[in-house]
Amino acid sequence: MLKILIADKVSPKLVSSLQKMGAEVTLNPDLSAETLPSAIGDADVLIVRSTKVTAATLDAAKSLELVIRAGAGVNTIDLKHASSLGIAVANCPGKNTDAVAELAIGFLIAADRRIVDASTDLRNGRWRKKEYGKAAGLKGRTLGIIGLGSIGKAVAKRAHGLEMKVAGWSRSLTLQLAEELGIGYCKTIQELAACSDAVSVHLAASPETNNLLGSDFFAKMKTGSIFINTSRGEVVDANALKDAISQKKLRVGLDVFAKEPAGAEGDFDQKDLAAVTSCTPHIGASTEQAEEAIAEETLRIVQCLIKTGKAPNTVNIRGPSTTDITLLVRHYNRVGVLASVLDLLRNENINVEEMENIIFSGNAAAVACLKIDHAPSKAVLESISANESVIQVSVK
Repeated sequence: MLKILIADKVSPKLVSSLQKMGAEVTLNPDLSAETLPSAIGDADVLIVRSTKVTAATLDAAKSLELVIRAGAGVNTIDLKHASSLGIAVANCPGKNTDAVAELAIGFLIAADRRIVDASTDLRNGRWRKKEYGKAAGLKGRTLGIIGLGSIGKAVAKRAHGLEMKVAGWSRSLTLQLAEELGIGYCKTIQELAACSDAVSVHLAASPETNNLLGSDFFAKMKTGSIFINTSRGEVVDANALKDAISQKKLRVGLDVFAKEPAGAEGDFDQKDLAAVTSCTPHIGASTEQAEEAIAEETLRIVQCLIKTGKAPNTVNIRGPSTTDITLLVRHYNRVGVLASVLDLLRNENINVEEMENIIFSGNAAAVACLKIDHAPSKAVLESISANESVIQVSVK
């Protein structure tokens, strides 16, 4: 029986569906990065949303083979350590696209109309119609989008619905693709900042994007323009952003922050930044629609694991082997043939990087294709050929 530990709040439908499949499900949404190592036990699959999966958790696991991030980003999981232990990490890309795009557009409108500031004043008994009647409006203005993945494209589509012009930048964006998307093409983020009346960020957290948007970027933004980040806090230099808010009167909407509290509840120590922005506590993906879509994808991943032994959407699998040496062994479909071949390769310190065994109709014969890191000696090839169950052996 597959044992599954769910360390965050998820759709009740997901829990019941996994149980109907015959899995033993433990639901403990109150776990944290600190308490997860002692709770992982002999779980085969770990499902998380915001709970961090550290090296300590991975080391404590007795039989863990898969971690599923019930969402898109996997920056809360120690991918390097998981890979070193042969533990697959999968995610649910694209399932929260609409939810995040909707929040980004909400921030765009809220920043232009200063909805949060106006609401705060009204709640404090201050009627300031003259002050909050000052808004540029969005129609005809340019929204610059940084990162043109599924969410960035969804934001562009919605901005077009507001009759805005859209410009874009990403490492993969080409002039041809920009034309196909109906957006302007910017060669650099500085170029995008200079031409935009508002900027929306949709980048994954990585060493390459850490603090990518700093003082040089904000210096290019127009005075009084809008800046929105619903991706990851780490891509923005928070100090540079605070300076830009003060010096260039930026209107800012933030759903994400660097060094966020680990759990669903906790103390928030960036009140100075929250005080001068419209902000939410990393809830971009948190709609009922997104939750159900992610639950369905998580279920599909587990089902595929049970049926095939492989998890779709695995993010820490190395790409195809770069070796150009292939050992082909055409053999009778008998027990122990491949074991004898692997023994001979091991004795010559040859590593198999990829292997596939294809059985022909009738089940009498098969061909094994092995990608190996260096060519076998003539003696090894002769030993393989000497096996009465081997029909032919060759190196390509």
